[in-house]
Amino acid sequence: MHELFKRLYPVLGKLNINCEIICIDDGSSDGTYAALLNERDRDLRIKPVRLARNFGKEAALTCGLHLARGRATVTLDSDLQHPPEVIPDMINAWKNGAKTVYGIRRNRDTDSFLRRLFSRAFYYVFRHIADVELPEGAGDFRLLDRKVVDAVNALPERNRFMKGIMTWVGYDHALVPFDVAPRTGGASHWNFFRLTRFAFDGISSFSTLPLRIWTWCGIIVSLFALAYGIYLTVRTILFGIDVPGYASLMVAILFLGGIQLISLGVIGEYLSRVFTEVKGRPIYLIADKRGLDDENNPQT
Repeated sequence: MHELFKRLYPVLGKLNINCEIICIDDGSSDGTYAALLNERDRDLRIKPVRLARNFGKEAALTCGLHLARGRATVTLDSDLQHPPEVIPDMINAWKNGAKTVYGIRRNRDTDSFLRRLFSRAFYYVFRHIADVELPEGAGDFRLLDRKVVDAVNALPERNRFMKGIMTWVGYDHALVPFDVAPRTGGASHWNFFRLTRFAFDGISSFSTLPLRIWTWCGIIVSLFALAYGIYLTVRTILFGIDVPGYASLMVAILFLGGIQLISLGVIGEYLSRVFTEVKGRPIYLIADKRGLDDENNPQT
């Protein structure tokens, strides 16, 4: 955390703007919030927020956008893979009329080969089946105009895929490339299983194609079954009755059983999202915050 502020303060000093630095502690247990409180004693622009527990990255981003009050908001991770030195380029693009400025990765050298392959596959699939076009290489490092922040905050959904939501609201956008640096501390908790889950969350939030796929699978399998039934009937009439093979029968049963279970699983995933939305639970709960109740809060 100290390294982040060490690099962020000079950038903000050169920009010579009034700002607030909202730091969301997503229920960590490593003393992060205490460190943020100590940093606030040195700089009142720091606005520490501690969530009641770990609600996840999307909930923490949502919390930050709900609390931000500036004319523009920049979202970035604290591990310095999102370099603060790129912020001036984002602000320049914003001043030139862009309402959303995406930070675009130039490379993925810090990721493993499997993760790079998975990421490219996700962007390819998402681009072709989702209702919005997500720029490849765009992550959570971006600048949002006040209009965009208000539009995102107005969306009531609780299953929040923030990359897609921030793109879905539209408005003019610009791209600012940056190089991804190695993490300054710790290790990513995003293993392959969590990444797969996150990818499906994104796709299911912005496309119903996975549901329609199984409708077409059912139609195709039914047509094959009908054609095969006609074939068996004609063959029996012409050549008599024979004893079908046990192996082919088992393969057919297992194949159809697998198709049914997968389709039920996809339906269950969408149904679970409906269940979550209907319950109406808050996206996050704040345990403590400092500096965000001031009437004269600086605005970016």
